[in-house]
Amino acid sequence: MPNKLHVKKGDTVIVVNGKYKGKIGKVLTALPQDGKIVVQDVNIVTKHKKPTSSVQQGGLVKQEAPIPSSKVMLWCDECKRPTRISKKILADGSKVRVCKHCGREFTD
Repeated sequence: MPNKLHVKKGDTVIVVNGKYKGKIGKVLTALPQDGKIVVQDVNIVTKHKKPTSSVQQGGLVKQEAPIPSSKVMLWCDECKRPTRISKKILADGSKVRVCKHCGREFTD
Protein backbone atom coordinates (compact mmCIF):
# COMPACT_ATOMS: atom_id res chain seq x y z
CA MET A 1 0.00 0.00 0.00
CA PRO A 2 1.51 3.37 -0.99
CA ASN A 3 2.30 5.94 1.67
CA LYS A 4 0.62 9.33 1.66
CA LEU A 5 2.72 12.44 1.06
CA HIS A 6 1.97 15.92 2.39
CA VAL A 7 2.93 17.52 -0.94
CA LYS A 8 1.70 16.88 -4.47
CA LYS A 9 2.99 17.33 -7.98
CA GLY A 10 2.97 21.02 -8.90
CA ASP A 11 3.26 22.32 -5.32
CA THR A 12 5.88 24.92 -4.46
CA VAL A 13 8.10 23.73 -1.60
CA ILE A 14 11.13 24.92 0.37
CA VAL A 15 13.94 22.57 1.41
CA VAL A 16 14.38 22.74 5.21
CA ASN A 17 17.30 20.35 5.69
CA GLY A 18 20.50 19.30 3.95
CA LYS A 19 22.76 20.65 1.22
CA TYR A 20 20.00 22.58 -0.57
CA LYS A 21 18.50 24.14 2.61
CA GLY A 22 16.50 27.28 1.84
CA LYS A 23 16.02 26.52 -1.86
CA ILE A 24 12.49 26.99 -3.22
CA GLY A 25 11.28 24.89 -6.15
CA LYS A 26 8.34 23.15 -7.75
CA VAL A 27 7.57 19.45 -7.20
CA LEU A 28 8.10 17.71 -10.56
CA THR A 29 7.33 14.14 -9.48
CA ALA A 30 5.93 12.53 -6.34
CA LEU A 31 7.01 8.97 -5.48
CA PRO A 32 4.72 7.91 -2.59
CA GLN A 33 5.89 4.28 -2.58
CA ASP A 34 9.42 5.49 -1.71
CA GLY A 35 8.37 8.53 0.34
CA LYS A 36 10.38 10.77 -1.99
CA ILE A 37 9.82 13.68 -4.36
CA VAL A 38 11.72 15.30 -7.22
CA VAL A 39 12.06 19.09 -6.86
CA GLN A 40 13.08 21.43 -9.69
CA ASP A 41 16.77 22.53 -9.45
CA VAL A 42 17.34 20.57 -6.20
CA ASN A 43 19.67 17.56 -5.75
CA ILE A 44 21.26 17.83 -9.20
CA VAL A 45 23.26 14.72 -10.14
CA THR A 46 25.36 13.88 -13.18
CA LYS A 47 24.31 10.80 -15.16
CA HIS A 48 26.43 9.11 -17.82
CA LYS A 49 24.22 8.44 -20.86
CA LYS A 50 25.11 6.17 -23.77
CA PRO A 51 24.04 7.19 -27.24
CA THR A 52 20.76 5.49 -28.22
CA SER A 53 18.09 6.06 -30.83
CA SER A 54 16.23 8.43 -28.48
CA VAL A 55 19.41 10.19 -27.23
CA GLN A 56 21.49 10.78 -30.36
CA GLN A 57 24.56 12.03 -28.51
CA GLY A 58 25.75 10.43 -25.31
CA GLY A 59 27.67 12.13 -22.54
CA LEU A 60 27.14 13.67 -19.14
CA VAL A 61 23.59 14.78 -18.37
CA LYS A 62 22.64 16.78 -15.28
CA GLN A 63 19.23 15.98 -13.82
CA GLU A 64 17.27 16.16 -10.56
CA ALA A 65 17.29 13.15 -8.23
CA PRO A 66 14.63 12.30 -5.61
CA ILE A 67 14.89 13.59 -2.02
CA PRO A 68 12.89 12.47 1.02
CA SER A 69 9.59 14.33 1.32
CA SER A 70 10.28 14.91 5.02
CA LYS A 71 13.04 17.38 4.05
CA VAL A 72 10.60 19.85 2.47
CA MET A 73 7.73 22.06 3.63
CA LEU A 74 4.94 23.53 1.56
CA TRP A 75 5.60 27.17 0.58
CA CYS A 76 2.72 29.67 0.82
CA ASP A 77 2.96 32.40 -1.82
CA GLU A 78 0.60 34.73 0.05
CA CYS A 79 2.39 34.87 3.42
CA LYS A 80 5.83 34.10 1.86
CA ARG A 81 6.85 31.44 4.38
CA PRO A 82 6.87 27.67 4.85
CA THR A 83 3.70 26.27 6.29
CA ARG A 84 1.99 23.14 7.46
CA ILE A 85 -1.45 22.40 6.09
CA SER A 86 -4.83 21.77 7.57
CA LYS A 87 -7.88 20.31 5.86
CA LYS A 88 -11.11 22.23 5.34
CA ILE A 89 -14.38 20.72 4.13
CA LEU A 90 -16.26 22.91 1.67
CA ALA A 91 -20.04 23.23 1.35
CA ASP A 92 -20.11 20.71 -1.52
CA GLY A 93 -18.35 18.11 0.67
CA SER A 94 -14.93 18.27 -0.97
CA LYS A 95 -11.73 18.66 1.05
CA VAL A 96 -9.11 21.34 0.36
CA ARG A 97 -5.70 21.97 1.88
CA VAL A 98 -5.41 25.26 3.77
CA CYS A 99 -2.38 27.27 4.99
CA LYS A 100 -2.12 27.29 8.79
CA HIS A 101 -0.98 30.94 8.87
CA CYS A 102 -3.09 32.91 6.38
CA GLY A 103 -5.93 30.51 5.46
CA ARG A 104 -5.09 30.36 1.73
CA GLU A 105 -6.54 27.33 -0.06
CA PHE A 106 -4.15 25.17 -2.08
CA THR A 107 -5.68 23.77 -5.26
CA ASP A 108 -4.98 20.14 -6.08
